[in-house]
Amino acid sequence: MIYSQNSELVEAIKDFHLPKYNEIPNVGLYLEQTSKYITDALSPLFPNAITGSMISNYVKKGLVSNPVKKQYDREQIAYLIFIAVVKNVISMDDIKLCIDIQKKSYKSVVAYTYFAEELETLISYVFGQTTLSEERGLELDSEKRMLRNIIITVAHKIYLEKYFNLMDEKK
Repeated sequence: MIYSQNSELVEAIKDFHLPKYNEIPNVGLYLEQTSKYITDALSPLFPNAITGSMISNYVKKGLVSNPVKKQYDREQIAYLIFIAVVKNVISMDDIKLCIDIQKKSYKSVVAYTYFAEELETLISYVFGQTTLSEERGLELDSEKRMLRNIIITVAHKIYLEKYFNLMDEKK
């Protein structure tokens, strides 16, 4: 029974892949297109990742810059992907702080690339698909360590939600 549950859990995330920074559209997506793009990208993890009204609220709160001619570019979409993932475990104020820290420490492309790689790695680890080397993380600066801790929390939360959903389906 446990093997069956584990394989069903793994099946739910096995094909998960965040788009690389340069794979994110930079042609300018309108609000609903942006919402659909992000929701599609995150669907293996979060069925309803983000809505147009959520995006508008994030812009109003200053988490993401205003769209240009009502269109969102690659950098804004990358920030919105980050927000859609971490909003499940940290407050909006803490998300704002994370973004402020990132802007002082790393370019957006570097930060998003690290975030995407860590999320994929840690999801795979938490779902039992890979192991982590003992050296992994020893070289991290405080900003990357903070982000890793947020991501590992997200990964554990996703695992538990999928596990409990599977248990509910089997009742």
